[in-house]
Amino acid sequence: MSQHDATAEGPITEPALQGTGLGLRSSHIGRILSEQPAVPWLEVLTDNHVAAGGLIPRQLAAVRADYPISFHCVGMSLGGIDPLDQNYLRTLKRMIHTFEPTQVSDHLCFTSHASYHYHDLLPLPYTEEALRHVSARIKQVQDILGVRILVENVSSYLRFRHSTLAEPEFLAALCEEADCDLLFDVNNAYVNEVNHGVPAADFLRELPLERIREIHLAGYEDKGTYLIDAHNNRVSDAVWEVFCQVIARLPDVPVLIEWDNDIPPLEVLLDEALQAETFRSTCVERAA
Repeated sequence: MSQHDATAEGPITEPALQGTGLGLRSSHIGRILSEQPAVPWLEVLTDNHVAAGGLIPRQLAAVRADYPISFHCVGMSLGGIDPLDQNYLRTLKRMIHTFEPTQVSDHLCFTSHASYHYHDLLPLPYTEEALRHVSARIKQVQDILGVRILVENVSSYLRFRHSTLAEPEFLAALCEEADCDLLFDVNNAYVNEVNHGVPAADFLRELPLERIREIHLAGYEDKGTYLIDAHNNRVSDAVWEVFCQVIARLPDVPVLIEWDNDIPPLEVLLDEALQAETFRSTCVERAA
C-alpha cells in the first residue's frame, strides 16, 4: 500500500505534526481543556480511550476540538502469532474516523499469545522468518485501517540467540517490505545500548531516516546493572545527547514527551517539551 493510497482512503488529511507534543494523560485533561496550554499537539494512548460512549470519548472529542492529535497503540500485537484482533482493529478504525488523528502508531513487538494479553511490549527475534511474518501483518493492518502506520522500536531486557539481523537492519527491511514508517524512540535506543551494548548512535546510523515521522523522548529507571524503560523520570542527559544527533539530521520531525508512571504536574511536562525545542534549535544550528 502506497502512502498515497493510505491517506486517500482514510481521514488523516491534516498537515504533518510540528514541534514537541505531550502524551495526553487523564490527570491533565481537566487543565488542558480549561487552560488550553500552548502545546502544538497531543498524543493519545488509544487503548485508554476505546469506550464507545460516556465521559471518555466526550473528553477526547473536547480535546480534539482544540488540538491536533496522534494515536499511539499498544494492542495491535504486530509481532504476535495469534490472528489479528479484528474487534480491536474495527474499534480503532471507528476511532480514526471519529477523531481524525494525524498519525497512528504501534510497536515492533507482540503483546498477546494464545489469547492471553500480557500488558507489556515483548521483543521479537530478528530473523528473515519474523520479518516476513510482521510485514504481512502490518500490510493487513494498514489495509483494514486505511492508513499508513508508524512502527516504534522497543526497549528490551533480553536478546534471542537465533536472531540473524540487527534491530535497525530489521526495521529498515520492515519499512521497505510493509511500506510503513518509523517512530524512533530515543530513550528505547539508549536503554538497549546500556542493556545490550549496542550504541544508540550506531543504531540511528543504520535506520532509513526518510521513514522516521516521529520521535519519542522519555525517562528511564536506573537499576544499576540495567535500565528499565519506565517513563517515570525526566529525559536523561545521555538521551538528550542522542536526541541532538537525531534532530540535527531530522530538524522538522515532530517530537513527543512520554511520561506514563509517577506522573508529575503538567508544568514538568511542559518544561521537558521546552527543553526539547531548545535542543532542536541548538543542535540544528550547530550542525549547519
